[in-house]
Amino acid sequence: MVKELSEMTLEELWELFPIILKDHNSKYSQWYSEEKHNLLSCFNPNDIKRINHIGSSAVKGLISKQTVDILLEIDNSCDIMRIRLTLADNGWILMLEETKPDLKLAFNKGYTPDGFTEKVYHLHVRYLGDWNELYFRDYLQAHDEVAAEYGKLKMRLAEQYKHDRDGYTNAKSDFVLKHTNLAREQFSGRYKP
Repeated sequence: MVKELSEMTLEELWELFPIILKDHNSKYSQWYSEEKHNLLSCFNPNDIKRINHIGSSAVKGLISKQTVDILLEIDNSCDIMRIRLTLADNGWILMLEETKPDLKLAFNKGYTPDGFTEKVYHLHVRYLGDWNELYFRDYLQAHDEVAAEYGKLKMRLAEQYKHDRDGYTNAKSDFVLKHTNLAREQFSGRYKP
């Protein structure tokens, strides 16, 4: 009998869902557009302030996990419980919930007890803000040489942290922070509400 995802330990989940990097898939932008349409149709338009494709799959030519990351920014007056329930009703699994210092909800779609489906999504729900992920994406899109360097780093780390997603993410953090800071200088205030 196969365990449900909610019954698995973190180690079991990391074993089932290893870090696998692939060449950029030209369908990522289409997958994002489809899911953006689905998300927008679920909510009151006044609740949604901004929605963006973020992460490596948003950068053409960059090697990435086969995951489309979406940043959904909501109005501060939203009913968070209603947002959570609506997303759950539409196939999203809540993976993380933080309320301090800022609201951060993380949802996944495309994970099954048998492994990944063809389309895998991570949805990051936050209040409208000036988020680092937007700047880092823009910097990689504007600087091919930095994106190539990031791809090489990711390849090295994927071997070392194949079954340790936290380790993989943490090992990239210095590179990401350095270039996010450069992006904030280059694109100063681009995403301020």
